[in-house]
Amino acid sequence: MWFDVVMILILLICLITDLKNRKIYNAVLLPGFLLSLVFHTIVSGWAGLGSSLLGALIGILILFIPFAMGGMGAGDVKLLGLIGAWKGSMFVFYTSIYMALVGGVIAIAILLFQKGWLQRFKGFAYFFAFLRQGKVQSEWIQTSARKTTYPYGLAIVAGAFCSLWFSFLEVM
Repeated sequence: MWFDVVMILILLICLITDLKNRKIYNAVLLPGFLLSLVFHTIVSGWAGLGSSLLGALIGILILFIPFAMGGMGAGDVKLLGLIGAWKGSMFVFYTSIYMALVGGVIAIAILLFQKGWLQRFKGFAYFFAFLRQGKVQSEWIQTSARKTTYPYGLAIVAGAFCSLWFSFLEVM
């Protein structure tokens, strides 16, 4: 129980710094990662260490391609890796599913509520109409729509909280 509380505190710190400064600091991630390795090793021995490392690897691999393509920062990747180290491979897998759903909802909300949404949707409609004809005309999509970003740590933390909530309900 206390282990989950510590993870929640780490996630909240990362969320606050990501929302405020658009950064997730290694000074928070590294001690959390080391604590998870030590805890799992003490509780379950080498098997616990291996499970923790496997969860971290899966978490990192899930976001590696979006990171490599420039779609997110390294802090986001390391945060999901920390969640994997903390709770294991299945937990980080479920977290990534919830994270993607929450991230999609946030992205749609940003597109809907940002100024010029009607022109953006016309641009997307023209883009897909030309795409069906085999032509790629990306100039129909406004440059501002392509450059709109948000701190993805919000989606990662929300995904982890959803996973925690559903695992809590499963226990009850």
